[in-house]
Amino acid sequence: VQLQASGGGLVQAGGSLRLSCAASGRTFSGYVVGWFRQAPGKDREFVAAIRWSGVSTYYADPVKGRFTLSRDNAKDLVYLQMNSLKPEDTAAYLCAAARSTAVPRVGLGYDYWGQGTQVTVSS
Repeated sequence: VQLQASGGGLVQAGGSLRLSCAASGRTFSGYVVGWFRQAPGKDREFVAAIRWSGVSTYYADPVKGRFTLSRDNAKDLVYLQMNSLKPEDTAAYLCAAARSTAVPRVGLGYDYWGQGTQVTVSS
């Protein structure tokens, strides 16, 4: 499966952005779709994940209450709604897919990766 993340941009602190992750080549059915972010000089960090089946979502502590995952089954899209953005949210955001019954919170748990989309939050 090929993934494409989009929706990044420059926003002021307190603002919002919605990222999208699109699948091509096959559907997300049966996969876990995760979002990670990586800032310059820092390790890749788990942000959030959603099972394509069911309604379970998982968030890293720094984004709980501010970020929300959703999906569009018909369009094979996963959205990451990011509200109350902070300068420390600045990073390249990547989506990934895992053929897994568990929900991986580390990059090694994912089988497919898309290119990142840059999010920059100014203070």
